[in-house]
Amino acid sequence: MLSYPAINPIAFRLGPLSVHWYGLMYLVGFLAAWGLLSQRAAMSCFNFNKEHVSDMIFYAALGVIVGGRLGYMLFYDVDDMLHHPAHIFLIWQGGMSFHGGLIGVIVAMWFYAHKIHRSLLTLTDFIAPVVPVGLAAGRVGNFINGELWGRVTEMPWGMVFPHAGNLPRHPSQLYEFLLEGVMLFILLWWFAKSVRPTGAISGLFLMWYGCFRFLIEFFREPDAQMGFVAFGWMTKGQVLSLPMIVLGAVMVIWAYSKGRVTLCKCI
Repeated sequence: MLSYPAINPIAFRLGPLSVHWYGLMYLVGFLAAWGLLSQRAAMSCFNFNKEHVSDMIFYAALGVIVGGRLGYMLFYDVDDMLHHPAHIFLIWQGGMSFHGGLIGVIVAMWFYAHKIHRSLLTLTDFIAPVVPVGLAAGRVGNFINGELWGRVTEMPWGMVFPHAGNLPRHPSQLYEFLLEGVMLFILLWWFAKSVRPTGAISGLFLMWYGCFRFLIEFFREPDAQMGFVAFGWMTKGQVLSLPMIVLGAVMVIWAYSKGRVTLCKCI
């Protein structure tokens, strides 16, 4: 059994203001995405400049924060939202839904695509390869917060998390960091280095994120307020990930059947 490195969730204080590691991880994710997108724009003929990249990060940040928090409250804790509406603003305490954030980003990118007269899939194909960097940072924030822990395990790397009882559990946040973050980034960054039909990169992101998340949910403790939501073994995360897998596969097949290419090869 490994010792959980209990880290103070508050990174530092500025007078009465407490700066949490969870929020800093979001900042790290956005800054890393900005840097990678700037590099991506400069490496090929995407016809996106630094101003476009900065605008995309701004719109995406709004989508992640608003969509992620609303998604969590609607998908996982609607009773709390109805009885304590002000809790929706307590973002620093955790409680962000990836699936809600994804919807928020898609809506935000749709607005921005309309503003600059580009197709939505052109934008999502451009940004999809860097999204795993933000996911990885977010999972580190979950680990520091000691939240979203895994199921009880006898594996030697099990950890006893604060507020999760005295039994060792899977560090599922780190599993997600490795699969949804590191592995997905490597896969998408490599895939995006060659000419791909419009929608193929976006579809691949949806499909593989859905697969990784579905798998990891077998090791992650279901949300206490929900438990298993289907067939006595499926979690809410798995239910929400299934449509991603199907939609992603359909998008990849559709993209290659159409064969329309709007993105240029990275050099």
